[in-house]
Amino acid sequence: MTADLPRHDVFQAIADPTRREVLRLLSEREMSVGKICGHFPITRTAVSKHLRILADGGLVRETKVGRETHYRLQPEPLLELKNWLAYYERFWDSKLAALKSLVETPGADEVNESEAWPD
Repeated sequence: MTADLPRHDVFQAIADPTRREVLRLLSEREMSVGKICGHFPITRTAVSKHLRILADGGLVRETKVGRETHYRLQPEPLLELKNWLAYYERFWDSKLAALKSLVETPGADEVNESEAWPD
């Protein structure tokens, strides 16, 4: 059963800035490993490892084209990330709205001296 589960989830896959940049590149067009390597100061082996993690997370798909392997973005798993972030966006929106209300309340800028300087 565990063979069906990805070894890396979408959160692990995007945790590295190099992998995020690979995803950005692949959002523009399908690319071979060699073309992807041209954008980074790291070895082909390192790029291949990053691509493997992205593939394990379901974010890229491999296609053999002759002797080359081409990669393309599979954005669907990013919906999980979007949904997770949406909760925190609502959280911060409510916190900022409460702060705005507090700051804009008449007399909120006046501080009672007994509250400001505890004994």
